[in-house]
Amino acid sequence: MSSVRDESAVTKEQQVPEPTGTHRPERAEELPLSPRILATAHAIAGATALAAALLGLVVLVGWIIDADALKNLLPSAGGAMKAPTAVAVTALGLSLYGVARRPARPGVLTAARAAAVLATVIGVLTLAEYATGTSLGLDELLFEDDTADVATGTPGRMAPNTAAALALAGAASLWSSTPRLPAWTSQLMGLAVVTLGMLRMYGGAYGVPELERFGAYTGMAMHTALALVLLGTSVFLNRPDEGLTGLLTNAGTTGALGRRLFAAALVVPPLLGWVVLAGVKAGTFSSRLGTALLVSAHVAAFTVMIFGALIMGRRVEVSHARLEWQVRQNELLQAFMDHTPAVVFIKDLEGRFLAVNTKFEQNLGLTRDQVLGRRYEDVMPPELARQARAADLDMLERGRPVQREEVLAVPDGPREFLSSLFPLNDASGTPYALCGVVTDITERVAAQREVERSRQRFLALLESAPDAILITNGDGTVVMANAQVERLFGRSPDDLLGTRAVDLAPAPWRRRHRALLGAYLRSRDPRPTVVDRNLYGTRADGTPFPVEVSVSSLQAERETLVFLTVRDITERRRAEAERAERYEQQRRIAYTLQHSLMGEPPRLPHLPTAYRYLASVQDPGVGGDWFDVIPLDRHRTGVIIGDVMGRGLEAAAVMGQLRAASHALARTGTAPSRLMAALDTFVDDLADQLVTCLYLVLDQDAGEVTVCSAGHLPVIVLPPDGPARLLRAPVGVPLGVNAPSGGGVPFEEVTGPLPPGSVLALYTDGLVERPGTDIEARIGLLADTLNSAPRPAPTDPKALDGLAELLLRTLIEDPAAYDDDVTLLLISVPALPGTPGGD
Repeated sequence: MSSVRDESAVTKEQQVPEPTGTHRPERAEELPLSPRILATAHAIAGATALAAALLGLVVLVGWIIDADALKNLLPSAGGAMKAPTAVAVTALGLSLYGVARRPARPGVLTAARAAAVLATVIGVLTLAEYATGTSLGLDELLFEDDTADVATGTPGRMAPNTAAALALAGAASLWSSTPRLPAWTSQLMGLAVVTLGMLRMYGGAYGVPELERFGAYTGMAMHTALALVLLGTSVFLNRPDEGLTGLLTNAGTTGALGRRLFAAALVVPPLLGWVVLAGVKAGTFSSRLGTALLVSAHVAAFTVMIFGALIMGRRVEVSHARLEWQVRQNELLQAFMDHTPAVVFIKDLEGRFLAVNTKFEQNLGLTRDQVLGRRYEDVMPPELARQARAADLDMLERGRPVQREEVLAVPDGPREFLSSLFPLNDASGTPYALCGVVTDITERVAAQREVERSRQRFLALLESAPDAILITNGDGTVVMANAQVERLFGRSPDDLLGTRAVDLAPAPWRRRHRALLGAYLRSRDPRPTVVDRNLYGTRADGTPFPVEVSVSSLQAERETLVFLTVRDITERRRAEAERAERYEQQRRIAYTLQHSLMGEPPRLPHLPTAYRYLASVQDPGVGGDWFDVIPLDRHRTGVIIGDVMGRGLEAAAVMGQLRAASHALARTGTAPSRLMAALDTFVDDLADQLVTCLYLVLDQDAGEVTVCSAGHLPVIVLPPDGPARLLRAPVGVPLGVNAPSGGGVPFEEVTGPLPPGSVLALYTDGLVERPGTDIEARIGLLADTLNSAPRPAPTDPKALDGLAELLLRTLIEDPAAYDDDVTLLLISVPALPGTPGGD
């Protein structure tokens, strides 16, 4: 790297161009500034301006109310601030305060400039009065002044040094409020205003009347001098990042040095003056005037020294910064070249290498020191050097960048390269060097060839597919199609390019097809899917036909490609229609068989009932659920409900046998437990059968119910004056579990009271059983629904039927997709005539 920089310095400095877009410090103002110092300077500028404005306003109020104490704030220093002076100081303070605020609003800036003009006019007109010896009426325009000595001045007229300071301060405020004007001019004016104020303060401090006034004219008041110092300080600090103030506020060494020297200039001379006065009082000095002038000279000398030192230091810093910047740019350029994977070099017009990167060294097997300053033929094989030189001359003759692919012989063998040559021009546009970037693209070219081979294989695979394939972009526009689309749609693949895929559907279905494709593309993670419902294509003659479409997507580069595989399913739809017709026929037969086996329960006038049966959609409408209502004697009724495990015709056949057997046994007056034992023996004779069953006997005369259960779900009782509850009864094993010998678990029956007006709910497991849910919770839901529903009148079958519909709708959300048989039986137990509560 050092060799590159040394070679560049020896040959021609401008041969390595500075990168565009990189900041290069040219002026002192462009060096780093301290935000903290700038903020402090802005704050001081605003504070001093506001203090001066308040001082002038206080005096102005004194003139308004004629208060001598406010006119002359420092009576021991002598002299009062004149009314025009107070007006000008107040205007200038407000003007500088408005300018000091960042950012200044246009309205505020206009008002500040107007106030500065007012102060300037007052100062200039006062100076004109002194110069011409005339009175313009300005002195007592606002207030009458009887404090001036006629022999030494005009009543109400400010001192000439005050007028000069105000005129300078006004001009400086106008100047500093205009960013296009150089800041150092207003800052010099501000320093002059400070000097005039400090002269008055020095005169008062050291007892030198000659510094308080000029000749026999009116002298400057002490608080006027203080106001001028504040105004001059605000002017000087108003633009702290520019001009003379920028020399003090920069973050470099010269800024720190300048601030210290400036502070010394403000402190040391007054201190020296105080020492001199002390010497005079001690008899060491005899001239007070000489002491005051000495102090003034010291201040001026220190100020000149400070700015001289700052200017010199700034030049040093700027030069140092520019040097560091140049070195850094060279280092960055070399680092960029070294980290570039391509071969990069810079040569002069004679073909000598000025700079090379690490990749260049690796490819040629030479170090940088062996290459810099040498020509092609000195570091490359003759043939390769000849080709490279010819390419350089061709590019220089064209005068513009040249890019070409070529095969070059390198030590590792022939390789394919992409070379870019472009000239480096000076400010006049004349080339003084050239740069080359050579990239090894052997692997890239091989990859492109492989991509092309893959593309050909893909096209061959696409054409060999048996179905029509359409490839669309994200908008559904066809970008590719195979030859099968012509067989299917009657249109060539070339005719389909650029058209929309949905246009291949009949017009009435296009809106739906478009919505389906749009929904698929908008999904967050579109997966391959097959759609074969209500999709149609159109042949060349306009004939619609059903199709199956397989949809998948591929994110290719910056766009989404959609693959649509279309298959004619006309024959499949015809076969499905025939199969559905046969299935429906079998389902009607099976459903008729189911109802014939289950029968229609009798309608008993003393015992209203309502029932619902819902067949499974997975079987041809038959299952093993059944129930029966069996009149026993005058007001005794048997009710049985059961469920044969399994579905289909076999379960329906077992159900029919059990229903017939249970009906016959119940009519003989068999007790519930004995009836259940007889049915258990009957089921044992059937191979691999399991049945749940519940039999109860209602005795309305006695107001009680007897229940026996063989593994069946509990009955829910809704009493007339309380919440729904489970009818507690022993639950035996299902039918078919006990051994044929009779040594199994005996069935138990229990008898309990049943208040008139109660409603009983009997049901099979299809109503309350769901995969992944708690069956107890589902039974609780059934009981809660009974509680919340309006209670039907005991003798109102329609209200009972409505309650059955409500229970089924609550427990079965989608009957069309339910996969189990469901049986629900509701029994209302009204009071009999002649009994309490009966008619």
